Amino acid sequence: MKQTMIFRSLIVAGVISGATLGGYIAQNATNSYPAVAAGAPTTQTAAVVAAPQPGARVAVPDFTSIVEENGAAVVNVSVVGKGEKGGPGVEMPGLDPSNPFYEFFRQFRGQMPQNQAPVQGLGSGFIVRADGIILTNAHVVSDATTVTVKLTDKREYKAKVLGIDKPSDVAVIKIEATNLPVVKIDRNDDVKVGEWVLAIGSPYGFDNTVTSGIVSAKARALPGDTYVPFIQTDVAVNPGNSGGPLFNMKGEVIGINSQIYSRSGGYQGLSFAVPIDVALKVQDELLQHGRVTRGRLGVGIQDVNQALAESFNLQKTAGALVTSVEKDSPAAKAGLEPGDVIVRYNGKDVNTSAQLPVLVSNTKPGEVAKLDVVRKGDSKRIDVTVGELKPEKVAAAADSKVEQGRLGVAVRPLSPQERQQAGIANGVVVENATGAAATAGIQPGDVILSVNNTPVKDVEQLKQLVSKAGKRVALLVQREDAKMYVPVDLG
Repeated sequence: MKQTMIFRSLIVAGVISGATLGGYIAQNATNSYPAVAAGAPTTQTAAVVAAPQPGARVAVPDFTSIVEENGAAVVNVSVVGKGEKGGPGVEMPGLDPSNPFYEFFRQFRGQMPQNQAPVQGLGSGFIVRADGIILTNAHVVSDATTVTVKLTDKREYKAKVLGIDKPSDVAVIKIEATNLPVVKIDRNDDVKVGEWVLAIGSPYGFDNTVTSGIVSAKARALPGDTYVPFIQTDVAVNPGNSGGPLFNMKGEVIGINSQIYSRSGGYQGLSFAVPIDVALKVQDELLQHGRVTRGRLGVGIQDVNQALAESFNLQKTAGALVTSVEKDSPAAKAGLEPGDVIVRYNGKDVNTSAQLPVLVSNTKPGEVAKLDVVRKGDSKRIDVTVGELKPEKVAAAADSKVEQGRLGVAVRPLSPQERQQAGIANGVVVENATGAAATAGIQPGDVILSVNNTPVKDVEQLKQLVSKAGKRVALLVQREDAKMYVPVDLG
């Protein structure tokens, strides 16, 4: 069977119902598929042995002090919430078909009446304040009707969900307790690729499991996420690790384990954590205001590749290429245009399009952001008064498929109805694409809006613009509701 790579959040779940049999199911789900755990404050650091002399015995980092000093501040978070309607053939959330209990759960659920079946989920969290404030993942508690927190000393508390922020996958919960152990936080944002890191958790129900690895990459953008610069590691985390902390060698929390990238649903060396600075910002806003505010520009963007850099006379392959500007948006009011390449935002370099949404979302609405852009080969400074993000949308990177590839398109004018429906005044519709255009990814149905930023009014103008162009052109194309630049190699 062909398998596909998927991102999976790290909560595990099972269905519970009934008094006796339901209790048995819940017990087995807990024993085989629980949560994550991690740590508390520490004043020591794990010992790292210096590079050995040639021929000497090689040592590895000693994680014992981190484990001993942080375990008590990590909690098990179990939730009960409303599940999907029961019925034959319904897949069990969080359970891999290879699990020994999968068939048992599936068959039992198929015998349940057609109503909402309670679902039990298991995750983890860690204490950040001694008065019971706990951080975890939003997907652990977002649909919960009951949240229970269990400490390592077996004490259990009913928890109150103080706030949930699904875009960042961060939630804040609280238990009524005092003098609790807390984790130490790395507030320096100095995580380096290649450094050792550690996770403590309960993958598949094995409580207090310790796993280690290294930071594989920083500021990873994942599909569907626009403003979380994930920390990628090769630490073994599995279902049951959701919400658990990721530690550096100083025993400080640097992230919240959130997702894995896997064919099977289990660990394959690609784990992703929400950076702790992102989580703390969300925590503060949830506690103070009950919601998270994010900045908004109102632009569509995409990465700059070598072909586009040449088309736009850029000195290097970097920046966020503006593909569209929303009407009456902050970007439109400031004068940003499609074809602008944003290379710096408030003094910070923008090397990839994924970096811009993070920077914009962290800007308070109403603040003025200074953008350095390249427009038709010239550098410009544009000041934008950042707006507030209302819907699930920031400066979102366009999902463009750009390929390198004389134009080779059959086109026709837009009808009045098509112009009205698409909300555009100019452009021509592609009816067939061959040769260079097809190689570059142009498809029937695409609307060509401009050639090298010159608007295309009709078929004849498109021919003239292409005939005067050099060996490469950049077409601004609208495909359904998305706009993107497509570089075409004319040879």
